[in-house]
Amino acid sequence: MEEFFILMKSELIVLVIMFILLIIKISSDEMKNESLLRLVNILLLLNFIAGCFFNRTGSLFGGMFTTGTLIAFEKSLLNLGTLLISLQTYDWLKKHEHVSEFYLLLLSTLVGMFFMISSNNLLMFYLGLELSAIPLTALSNFDLEKRRSSEAAMKFIMSSAFSSGMLLFGISLLYGTTGTLNFAAISGALTGSPLQLLSFILLLAGFGFKISAVPFHLWTADVYEGSPVSVTAYLSVISKGAMFFVMASVLYIVFKPLAATWYNMLFLLAVLTMITGNLFAIRQNNLKRFLAFSSVAQVGFILIGLSGSSQEATASVIYFIMIYIFSNLGAFGVVTLIASKTGKESVEDYRGLYHSNPWPALVLTLSLFSLAGIPPTAGFFGKFFLLMAGAGKGNYLLITIAALNMVVSLYYYLRIVKAMFMDTNETPLQKLEISMLPQISLLLCVAGLLTIGFSTTLYDYIYALSPTF
Repeated sequence: MEEFFILMKSELIVLVIMFILLIIKISSDEMKNESLLRLVNILLLLNFIAGCFFNRTGSLFGGMFTTGTLIAFEKSLLNLGTLLISLQTYDWLKKHEHVSEFYLLLLSTLVGMFFMISSNNLLMFYLGLELSAIPLTALSNFDLEKRRSSEAAMKFIMSSAFSSGMLLFGISLLYGTTGTLNFAAISGALTGSPLQLLSFILLLAGFGFKISAVPFHLWTADVYEGSPVSVTAYLSVISKGAMFFVMASVLYIVFKPLAATWYNMLFLLAVLTMITGNLFAIRQNNLKRFLAFSSVAQVGFILIGLSGSSQEATASVIYFIMIYIFSNLGAFGVVTLIASKTGKESVEDYRGLYHSNPWPALVLTLSLFSLAGIPPTAGFFGKFFLLMAGAGKGNYLLITIAALNMVVSLYYYLRIVKAMFMDTNETPLQKLEISMLPQISLLLCVAGLLTIGFSTTLYDYIYALSPTF
């Protein structure tokens, strides 16, 4: 029994927080939004701290659920990202009627992602996936009075249903040809038959939808634009991060015997995703759509690291996602702040932002520099390790294409910086009052962007935890 509580510590703590929220919700003396938000953020902070200690390696439910130091670290990253997003939502949620419902849905998705990451069985993986996807659809519709939010939720649930259908079909074919759903057992039974290759393609397409890889990315911009900014940030960072953690396990464990085959597919996906994401990002004037296509391009770089299929590849992907949490949430934090205060989201609205609001402009600039991979921000080191892992395969054409795409991305990231620092605006944004909790979130993002890159200890720690291929 003691082992059960320790191995499922992350899931159980989140469930306890959800029960506390439910009790508060049904109690006769409902808390004020400000008090409730402070309480939730304290609980999320304690959840993050608790996730960093007393971790143990083991398995439950006949080996369907496994955990270890690396998995606990991945869950802690998701806890950290959720905490940062929660801090950023303070100004928006304090005026909202359904704060408890928002966090109940958010934490439900987090539990689903935890089960996904700990899965050692395709059935457990699928259940975790659905548990994370369905509440996320409801969150996309959380701007209840806005029609485009409902449209975003409808598009999201349609694309999720389609991708889940493909995943389930691929899993059923795999089960039919191998007779098992256990990761290691499937790997031992793979022969490379046409039916198994088809099942792999279906699974890869399902993953492609979830991470917004081209050509499965078409839902991304519309859903990002229609969803509340905080939900968009969650979709862009936490949801994708969890999927990449699982994808690495599925590729490196389940489909290890087909590594030569899936390398070529990842190569094609990475090239298409980088180029398409960059080309569409150039054209965007809405910042949420801009960050949507920027995140599509970033997925291409992560796929390059993933294609390395080595200990370095696993470490580089996890390390980059850690940096990506700070970079993207720094950018989304500023967009959330301005959207909640003024409702403005276009690039034109950000002209002259530095002159009226220097701190948000500096945070957004630093975040964009990190996303572009400009030294000495952490994003430079993250992309460096991704490309080094990809170069381990000796495919220098892929690395050259990635380098050229980094140059292209510089243009559209600097376009935003130029608008904030150099362009004039006849109707500039007024000086914004930033609440303490969003301020803390932005400070944490800035600290992460400026320090992680220079700390080799973190990368060495992740590398030591990563399994060999």
